[in-house]
Order: sequence, then structure tokens, then C-alpha cells
Amino acid sequence: MQRRAVTAVLAAAALLLTAGCSSGDGGTAGGGDTSASPSGTAASSPPTGAEEQTPPAKGSVKVVRTVATGLNSPWGLAPLTDGDLLVSSRDEATITRVDGKTGRKTELGEVPGVSPAGEGGLLGIALSPEYASDHMIYAYFTSASDNRVVRMIYDERKPAGQQLGAPDTVFRGIPKGMIHNGGRIAFGPDRMLYAGTGESGDTGLSQDKESLGGKILRLTPDGEPAPGNPFPGSAVYSYGHRNVQGLAWDGKQRLFASEFGQNTWDELNAIEPGANYGWPEAEGRSDDSAFRNPVEQWSTDEASPSGIAYAEGSIWMAGLRGERLWRIPLKGTEASADPQAFLEGEYGRLRTVAAAGGDKLWLVTSNTDGRGNPEKGDDRILELEVG
Repeated sequence: MQRRAVTAVLAAAALLLTAGCSSGDGGTAGGGDTSASPSGTAASSPPTGAEEQTPPAKGSVKVVRTVATGLNSPWGLAPLTDGDLLVSSRDEATITRVDGKTGRKTELGEVPGVSPAGEGGLLGIALSPEYASDHMIYAYFTSASDNRVVRMIYDERKPAGQQLGAPDTVFRGIPKGMIHNGGRIAFGPDRMLYAGTGESGDTGLSQDKESLGGKILRLTPDGEPAPGNPFPGSAVYSYGHRNVQGLAWDGKQRLFASEFGQNTWDELNAIEPGANYGWPEAEGRSDDSAFRNPVEQWSTDEASPSGIAYAEGSIWMAGLRGERLWRIPLKGTEASADPQAFLEGEYGRLRTVAAAGGDKLWLVTSNTDGRGNPEKGDDRILELEVG
């Protein structure tokens, strides 16, 4: 479907022993994986072993099918083990179950306390590491006073629209704004909860280790600072971020994150505990050794990155303003070849990408978010085959 091309001419147990936006895509300056296999190894300490395989320099993307259409401001995605998908609506503050085979949509319910405005609302969702037994859905949302993380019991036996239990707030106090609310959450291989936050338009927060803005946070499933965090007693895992939008781990349990730049460079970063990623002192690569340089960077009109996922040796990164899906082949924590763009202009703005097992990905569009040009069927979930 070349439509855009035509219009233009896409818990805690495992670690007890180890210790927004780009120019033109938000505000005045523009611009997971939802879970991972349990492991006893911290995400920052990948296992050693055989020489890593390097993926081919050039990859491929095939749109296998359109899974669902007619979604409004979709943001977070959480795949269920039976192949169905949970998707959050930023502006409606609802969570919907999408049948992975038929695309049939069933609304679980509305999340109370959400205050949608600007880039805020009901954002990322993730399943509890113990979902099979506790049926808990975690959600990151903007309230009237802050951004916070809650968890809710999902009871499929209740009528549609009434299947979400009352939210239990596990973490609060993340700065909110009309822009740069972050919002991506994911449970890591260590069964800890990671949350990407934004600096809410106040650039000074990113370098302030006492602030929760412009950070990646690492929490226990109960919302406490996770054991082994780099700053004792703090939920802060890394800092110096502008607006973290994507989180994913590779096959060696290394964490990667995408974030919006301002007017020059968007970034994909390899995350190390306690590291400083530079904002607002540095945007993109820097000669200052105090800051970690990105794995890759893009001009803001080519990316405005949102969700990321790992599959087939590469990070796959959804672009909002860039309206394309980026493939970044990896060798360790470095790019092994130049990034490659797919689906450019074909499906409009791309919000979320999630691993679907093997060479498959789920991809969520974002044309009904107030910045896109929705067409019939928007927004949609696609199934991709990648290589």
C-alpha cells in the first residue's frame, strides 16, 4: 500500500543476589518489547560465550497482513501468549484486546485517573512477569499532577468494558508536561520494570540525578528502586535523556533505547547503568567523554523515533515524523552496517514496534494522534516478516 508515497508523490526475585520529541513532532522544538524471558542475569551484565553473529548489512521487510484497523490514538502494545494483543489508546484512556487472527476488538475498560493532553495520556503498557498467575497489566499514564505507573487486574470473565480492576499506583511523581512525557515501559530479562521518561520541556531535569525527568528508571514490580541500581536508593538507571520512547533488549540481554532529539539529532542508545547520555549539553554524538555517544543518530525529519524491538540481529525502530521503519544491524552494542529504512511513507506515522517471535514483528501506526493525516482504516496494527 503506497498511500503515503502517493500523497507525498511507518519480579524482583531474579536480582536479589545482584544488587519529546523531535523538531516538528511535539512542542515548540518539535519532534518492546513489553516483556522478555526471565533470567537471573542483570540486563547490564550480558552473558559471555561464542563470538556473536553479525546480521547481513542489508535486510528485508514484508508486510504479511493487516491485523486490525480502526484504532484511535494507539500507543502501547502488549502481546499475549495466545497471539492476541492488548493495545492502549492515549486519548481515550482505554485498553483494547485485539484478536490476533480476526482483528476483532474487545474493550477491556477505561483506566481511571488519566488526563490526556498534548503528548500525555495513557501511554505504555506491559504484562507482569507473573501474568499467568496474577493477570496484572502495568500502565504508564499522565494524571492531572504527574506521570505514574499503575497496575490493574485483567479479569476476562467480566463483561467487556468492565474487565479492568481498580488501578494500584506503584510509582508516581514523574514530571509531566504538554510535551516530553516519555511513557514506554517494559519488563527486562531481570524481571525488573524499566520506564523511559521525558524532561517535560524543562531541559534542566535531564542532568539532575535527583529528578525523575529525562531518565530511564529501573524498578521492582512493586515500584521500589531495583536492587543493584547505580545510585543507591534511587530508581534512576541512566540519565541525560530528552524523551525516551523505546526500550528493547538484544539476545545478550543488553538494553537499547530510542529518544527524540530537538532540532538536529534523534538517537538510538545502548544503555549502561549510571551513564550520562548528554542532554541538554549534547544532542547526538559529542567529543565530551563525560557523555555516552549514541549507537546511531538521524536527522529529526527522518526519524522522530518511538518504539523499538529486537529481531534477527537488528534493532527495529518506528519513526513518527520520519514515517518509516528503521533497521539497525548490530554487532555487540555497535551498528554493524548503515541503518536501512523500510515502508517509507507507506503507512504514515509509526508509533510502536514489538517482537512477535522469530522473524515476525507487530507494528502500530499513529495517524490519529493529532499530528498525522488519518486515512480510511487508521490506525492499524500490521504483522511484519523481517530479515
